[in-house]
Amino acid sequence: MTVDSTTGLHSLPISRRPATSFQQKLRAIAFSLVFNLGCSMINASQFVFLLPLRLLPFKWSRSLYDEGIRYTKGAFGCLLILMCQWFSPTSLKVTFEPNGRGAVPQDIVESIVERDQEGNVVSLNLPSKFVYIANHQVYADWWYAWCFLYYTSSEAHRYIYITLKKSLRWVPIVGWGMQFFDFIFLARSWASDRRQLATHLSLLGKFTESNQIPLGFLLYPEGTLVSRDTRPISKRFADKMGITDMAHVLLPKSTGLLYSLRSLSPRIKDLHLIDVTMVYPGIPPMGYGQDYYTLRSMFFDGVAPPAVHMHVRLFKVEDLPIGDLSDTQPSKIPDTSPNKHAVEVEIPSQEKEAFDLWLRNLWQEKDESIGRFHESGRFSEKELPVFDIPLKLRRKREILDAFCFFLPATVIGYLWGRLKMQ
Repeated sequence: MTVDSTTGLHSLPISRRPATSFQQKLRAIAFSLVFNLGCSMINASQFVFLLPLRLLPFKWSRSLYDEGIRYTKGAFGCLLILMCQWFSPTSLKVTFEPNGRGAVPQDIVESIVERDQEGNVVSLNLPSKFVYIANHQVYADWWYAWCFLYYTSSEAHRYIYITLKKSLRWVPIVGWGMQFFDFIFLARSWASDRRQLATHLSLLGKFTESNQIPLGFLLYPEGTLVSRDTRPISKRFADKMGITDMAHVLLPKSTGLLYSLRSLSPRIKDLHLIDVTMVYPGIPPMGYGQDYYTLRSMFFDGVAPPAVHMHVRLFKVEDLPIGDLSDTQPSKIPDTSPNKHAVEVEIPSQEKEAFDLWLRNLWQEKDESIGRFHESGRFSEKELPVFDIPLKLRRKREILDAFCFFLPATVIGYLWGRLKMQ
């Protein structure tokens, strides 16, 4: 379903590209039908087969419900991969930081990258419990992040959590599905959000550790895209603080990430932070990603990035300056009432400043590596192994998974088995 005429168009601003062709219009119709069908079937499966299990007062029904929700998350991850495979083919080009912050030694890299007999990368043995952060250039960042997690050995695309605007909660089908996914909806008012976030993540951390399952929590510290509107705001804030503004990214906001790490870390052993620097070919230095890549241009017009470059750094959260958590009670959920003192949300100013400085320095290195990539085509000063991962489903049966084909049979089969045991 590729369109040869789109080759090279990724480097042109969308406003300067040729008018939409008839073939591209057909592609847009096909994409809309297939993607909406997949979303509808996933959400319908949640309502019809999983919601009744959630309402039953049994441990086994709740366990089956949780497993079913993980299946639907995985199904949506497969749907995202399938949409790339059919309508907007591209690949992930993954590299690992060789030195400096979050460095991954070459021998560790070799143990992370898993290949098949033909030498193709099929899996990444990354930590199974992590917080994922990255720079934010285009709305498709979250799409490709979910695709990236599909290739982790822990199948983290089935255990993904994201923070979203509260206004998206009741969007038909998509918003309903996100509620089933147990995503975290925030009002963008930190006075109330910080308590909700701490409580939700503490519950999530406790559940993850007690059930020994993976966890992938996605967060974009910049909070928004780099754009003509946000760039001046970042510059004014930098001037106000007396610090240097970034050239290719926005100054990160450390608060949400710090609260998240403080809530999860005491409850999850060996929690990691995965930092990814993303670059899309065609976006020039100091350019704005949305001028070159939108979901519409990528999937309706078929103008995909030739590759999505992802440079990975790994950190153990216990080694990060997230403050003193010695008074935390990991077995309990923090009482975040206004008149209570919860370590997760009541953070001394010096601890906030220490983490803010650490994150800003990390973002400075990220900004420098993006500049280096624009100049030399690589993130590091030395040549690094590049692991190419085409965005394709690994198994044909996952095409059916993308539409939740197997969920009804699984749930009904399990219930029938329990009835026979009575």
